[in-house]
Amino acid sequence: MSTELQSRRAGLPHAVFLQRVADEPATSPDVRLGQGAFLALRFVDLLAPDREPPTPDVFRYQWAATERYCAELSGEGTEASHLSCIVRAAGEAHRDGDIRLLAPALFAYALYLEQESHFEEAEDALLTMMSVGNGRLPASDAISAWMRLGRVRRLQADFDQADAAYAEAGRIAAGVSDRQAVLTSRVGQANVVYFRGNLAEAERRWRSILADTDGTPYRGVMAQAEHGLGNLLNLRSLPHESAPHLWRAYELYEEESLKLRALNDLGIVLLRLGDVAAAESALGEVVRRDRPGENHLNALIELMNCASYRRDRLGFERWRERCLDQIPNAPPNVRADFSLKAGIGFARFGNARRAESELRKSLEIATAHGLNELVFRIEPMLTGAKDCGAPEHVESAAPENSFEIESLKQVSASLAMLGADS
Repeated sequence: MSTELQSRRAGLPHAVFLQRVADEPATSPDVRLGQGAFLALRFVDLLAPDREPPTPDVFRYQWAATERYCAELSGEGTEASHLSCIVRAAGEAHRDGDIRLLAPALFAYALYLEQESHFEEAEDALLTMMSVGNGRLPASDAISAWMRLGRVRRLQADFDQADAAYAEAGRIAAGVSDRQAVLTSRVGQANVVYFRGNLAEAERRWRSILADTDGTPYRGVMAQAEHGLGNLLNLRSLPHESAPHLWRAYELYEEESLKLRALNDLGIVLLRLGDVAAAESALGEVVRRDRPGENHLNALIELMNCASYRRDRLGFERWRERCLDQIPNAPPNVRADFSLKAGIGFARFGNARRAESELRKSLEIATAHGLNELVFRIEPMLTGAKDCGAPEHVESAAPENSFEIESLKQVSASLAMLGADS
């Protein structure tokens, strides 16, 4: 068992689910679901390899009690269904002596929690899966769990622990000679370096991954590397080089949600290049095709930014209002980005006081969570916050006549075809 899984034994297991009581009335569905999750995962703990196996009577009693509580939640939607699946899978795993039957239910619940922005709870579900299945899960399941744990931690800006999780996934993958998983773990670690703000090292890593995937069938890894490099080049004030990489990522991805993430980032770059119509077309496609969640919210934020770029005050306020309901539960980097773009918008409309307030809020979030790249971008804007043109200068880094570049013409034409096919 890893040192991390051993240290997890301290404190009350799964207490994170009971924290919902502090935010909601005791009788609310969310609190009852949190209590159900606590009971379901405590039931799963009975199967941990480092504890005394329960007697058949004790196991049957706890199974029946937990199943009964979850049945009372059956009308509470998707999360209740996940909890029932976990309890049923735990019972079947105990009956058949096969812990592998439990992993899919726990992993699916963790994915659901991540999508709902319950990141600490998603982390708990993943750690439960690895702790209970330690040494008994297929390598592929263990790799997937550690990779997902790295992502969940990165979304919480817990960069050291995220890097450790990705490294553990790579170690397991190397042990079973899974080259694709080793490369994917390197993608995760490059993401951590990127979000920490070390762009030079992140670029080196992305290009190294692309070189190592050349000639391989690993489209997903190539797509992630192209995506990461495209975003990085935009941050390094090279949006004209960024756009072709992002379009290539869109073409390589096979999963719809990943394609839409690349399309969202391409919209950001197109706005920076001054092609507002193409940017709004790409971002509008994301809003139309994506489900509510982080990427959908990012597209709304960027459409707000497009509206202020065009000095459309009504459009700016409309998109800003649509963002506000989702912002409180968003990851730190998204909350910081929203306040940054809102601050830029208010500056464009001559409201220096609100611009400064939003920029300071963005800086506070970025500083608190170690989002160094954002800190570097916000500080010079704050210095000139009373000059309403200052944010414009920060954004306008594209070369003159950038759309005369052949690769950008191809991207623009491909995006036009995409919109026509919608």
